[in-house]
Amino acid sequence: MYLLQRHRMPIKAWFKSSLVLAYALPVHVLQPFLTPGLVLDTYKDFGFLAIALVHTSELRPGFVPRGIGISFFLSGYRVFTRYKTRAGESLRGLKVLRTDTNHRAMRFFGNMLTHYNYKLSSWKVHRTDQTYDIQISTPDRKADLHVEADLHSDPGLPSGSPFDDFRDAQKFAGPLPFTFDYELETNSIIRVEGVREEWNPRPVSVKVHRCGFLEQRVFCDAGAILANAFYLENVPYTWRRGIRESLS
Repeated sequence: MYLLQRHRMPIKAWFKSSLVLAYALPVHVLQPFLTPGLVLDTYKDFGFLAIALVHTSELRPGFVPRGIGISFFLSGYRVFTRYKTRAGESLRGLKVLRTDTNHRAMRFFGNMLTHYNYKLSSWKVHRTDQTYDIQISTPDRKADLHVEADLHSDPGLPSGSPFDDFRDAQKFAGPLPFTFDYELETNSIIRVEGVREEWNPRPVSVKVHRCGFLEQRVFCDAGAILANAFYLENVPYTWRRGIRESLS
């Protein structure tokens, strides 16, 4: 099974919309979620957990023409990390903790071909010119979520954000160029590079009415801080074939 999960084919998609929240947490809280080969990507002694809410359409293998792919909603929980290649290059990327989708085929094939831990969920999405409201219900209740974004606000950074300005905050606006998986069977890192066009996320103000994932005790006791929120739409996206690199 692990041989299938190496992202063996390039994948193309269209991001109709992407809302990403980043939460700052003490380094010691996120450290246990890392695998061998990865270190936290930090800012002012904080690590960061990203919650990405993506409306994706036309997801398909790279050799398949547009119009044949599947469309779905996806919420992903990722930790900002760094990986040093055997050649000595330091790469910024994300380590996936959990992914929820409203599409059964996406859950099936996602778990067959990746390590992204897909689970099936129910979504209610309401979009107006001004607001973007997303409610997610999960069977285990551990990733229930209700977020409302004001798409035309002129926000400052969230209260308590550790970032000094939006320029620093945008460096932690996912997704990053790489996603990293750990392959236990071969003690290897599988890295997948994402290639995007017209990538200009803009800050938005959000109200987080419920975030079940952060209600886990490990996060509650640490006091997760909303550090930034960014939104973009109508972006073509490609994931290249995964590359495996053995750890020493």
